[in-house]
Amino acid sequence: MTHSDTSQSHIDIETARRVLRIEAAALEQMASDLPADFSAVVDAILQTTGRVIVSGVGKSGHIGNKIAATLASTGTPASFVHATEASHGDLGMVTAADFCLLISNSGETAELRDIVAHTRRFSIPMAAISSKPDSTLMRAADYKLGLPPAPEACHIGMAPTTSTTLTLALGDALAVALMERRNFRPDDFRVFHPGGKLGAQMATVGQLMHHGDALPVVDANMPMQDALITMTAKGFGIAAVCRDGRLMGVISDGDLRRHMHHLMYKTAGDIASENPVTVNSDQFAAEALNVMNTRKISVLMVVDPTGVPIGILHIHDLLRAGVA
Repeated sequence: MTHSDTSQSHIDIETARRVLRIEAAALEQMASDLPADFSAVVDAILQTTGRVIVSGVGKSGHIGNKIAATLASTGTPASFVHATEASHGDLGMVTAADFCLLISNSGETAELRDIVAHTRRFSIPMAAISSKPDSTLMRAADYKLGLPPAPEACHIGMAPTTSTTLTLALGDALAVALMERRNFRPDDFRVFHPGGKLGAQMATVGQLMHHGDALPVVDANMPMQDALITMTAKGFGIAAVCRDGRLMGVISDGDLRRHMHHLMYKTAGDIASENPVTVNSDQFAAEALNVMNTRKISVLMVVDPTGVPIGILHIHDLLRAGVA
């Protein structure tokens, strides 16, 4: 690397640090002085029977699209409507049951004119995000989410940088506040994220386990020759040994080898390893995988709160589901 290259690299790094510090300072400023209407917007959205309609154009539109997606994936029905398309028929997507969140840094975006007029005509509650408190958009809004007066991070002070970061962060804050007010839980999150690795990681044991006739359950008093037939037929490599209907132990291949010399003279209860590791059906499958890895086992019995076996989970089930 030449001296020129080294100098340019140093300049680039300093530029990056300057941008990040400018934006971080703006975020800290907004955190210290949130818009006065923030909680009122949360209340209004919670009372909405329809969707949150987010709209904007340009960079504000891109940010708005992400805000709508975050809201929708965290329990608040939401859609993004492009302001220009709204003027050409998509206003029909905005109903009196909805809540509108309109974004314009300047508050004077001409393309928002028709959707603003639509909200006023049909008494649709509307919140505005803008850095200009006296702008046309903010004056028309029922709820004002003003951005703090912070400089854009670019050297000419014009490219949307700090303002878009603030808008995005404010949208995240709104989504998380709504999540917490709705008591949105991890299993609710999975409903909206069923695909991919995240969905797999949030699957529960109950969703992946085998149950009913698939269970290799034997009574503790069953002769081992009969227990072996059940164990072989079910194909999980273990037998779940029960006494009075409750799981008291399991028989694994290791147990068979240890007792080979007198196997056919014993009952299932004599051979079983007692106090087996179990999981419940409400646990995440990822937790079950951790148990398997920690204990170096490939099968887990699933029991109800009284100790009755209700399912069985094999590591192959976790592999097929994408958990492992």
